[in-house]
Amino acid sequence: MNTVFDFTVKDRKGNAEPLRNYANEVLLIVNTAIKSEYTPQYADLEALYEKYHAQGFAILDFPSNQPTKSCPGTDEMIHKFAKDNYNTDFPRFKKVKVNGDDAEPLYKYLKEMKEGDVTADFTKFLVNKRGYVVARFEPTTPIAEIDAQIAAML
Repeated sequence: MNTVFDFTVKDRKGNAEPLRNYANEVLLIVNTAIKSEYTPQYADLEALYEKYHAQGFAILDFPSNQPTKSCPGTDEMIHKFAKDNYNTDFPRFKKVKVNGDDAEPLYKYLKEMKEGDVTADFTKFLVNKRGYVVARFEPTTPIAEIDAQIAAML
């Protein structure tokens, strides 16, 4: 696999979704969790999505019970939580593993491109319009820094 756009993932209902559907968009791929100390970042992510979506930006939400076991429950329960509590509109996919031999292939690729295992919930990977991973942000990175890089790429 050469770019993020070469992968196919499962939407939250289990249907295959080729990431080439997002070709020519700037992406922020995030492993989320509903019981994490970083869960309130859903609000910041939704604000970014609303600010830039019309300009060719998407956030791809991959709930994961790794690395902190902070995302219990079903895909539908997770989706309902994010919608009800943070009014999120960005695409949410099936819950995945982000580390280990059975990690989601997309996450294996992301980690090869930028800095190894995911060690925190709400780790973010920024992908350019050509599908290349250009940056990785830990959950402690100020949202303004991420916003500035997105704006520069659009």
